[in-house]
Amino acid sequence: MEDVASRAGVSRALVSLVMRDSPRVSEHSRAAVLEAAEELGYRRNLMAHHLASHRTMTIGLVLNDLHNPFFAEMTDGIHEAALKAGYRIVINTGLRDLASEKAAIDTFLEFRTDGVILVGTELSEAELESLASETNLVVAARVTASDSYDTVSIDDRLGAQMIVDHLADLGHCRIAHIDGGPGAGARKRRKGYKAAMEQRGLSEHVRIVAGEYSEHAGTVGVDKLLSDGEMPTAIFAANDLMATGVLNRLQFEGLNVPEDVSLVGFDNTAMAALHQMSLTTVDQPCELLGKLAARYLIERLEEEREEAVHHLLVPSLVCRSTSGPVSSRTLDEIR
Repeated sequence: MEDVASRAGVSRALVSLVMRDSPRVSEHSRAAVLEAAEELGYRRNLMAHHLASHRTMTIGLVLNDLHNPFFAEMTDGIHEAALKAGYRIVINTGLRDLASEKAAIDTFLEFRTDGVILVGTELSEAELESLASETNLVVAARVTASDSYDTVSIDDRLGAQMIVDHLADLGHCRIAHIDGGPGAGARKRRKGYKAAMEQRGLSEHVRIVAGEYSEHAGTVGVDKLLSDGEMPTAIFAANDLMATGVLNRLQFEGLNVPEDVSLVGFDNTAMAALHQMSLTTVDQPCELLGKLAARYLIERLEEEREEAVHHLLVPSLVCRSTSGPVSSRTLDEIR
């Protein structure tokens, strides 16, 4: 800063004002300082600035899985809202592993980010309460009733019920669900599936295969269904990424979708709308969820709001080419 001041022929204090975008600087002086800074390759020391201001103007964002397009699409919304408010986003990932997620969060606490947004977290509610006592916190894609932090999510249970109703209306009884394991929202989707099957009088056909939110889990889930009893006429995959694995495996086995087996996912990511996939799925407005998550965290930072906000969005079903009327053929006939 001293070098820039000397080159521009101004005081060090004036350089500081320019670097902080102060309106109290004339355009002539601002131009001289910026020109000198560019010539010298100067960048202000944000760490030193943050120590003085007690704010970093950064938000830590922990994504459960960078391979899942759902998280990328939500990040777009978070980034847009944060940038508009003057905050920078720093991204880390939990790698679908609890220990890795905790390590990612610890990194943000050590770097003193002003707050943290967790998307698809697998932390227990007790761990979330503890984290909220250390930093401003918003949890996205998961619902709790905490008084300590904000949440924004979709009604996962209702979304699952919509899927079962859609398939049942097409004549399907043998509807199987490959679930999302410990993933955020998976438990509610599982409960919604089971409740809807019971409401439709299909309790005897309830069939849940353990999985996780991954493409590989979809492949393994189909293998399990093929080797364990009667093949279902419809499959509800816990998310779109899993549905890609299901679709690939069904086609490898010579099964046509939806003529032989109907398939429905959950999330409505961009890949679900691709012509080659055209997946029937439950829509989660990812960018809107991201914008809301960022907005609530910024409210806590700027307005010092302490009362918890829990925003639950209503899902909608997007019908595409992978779901259709039930087939009367048996698996042996198909093969």
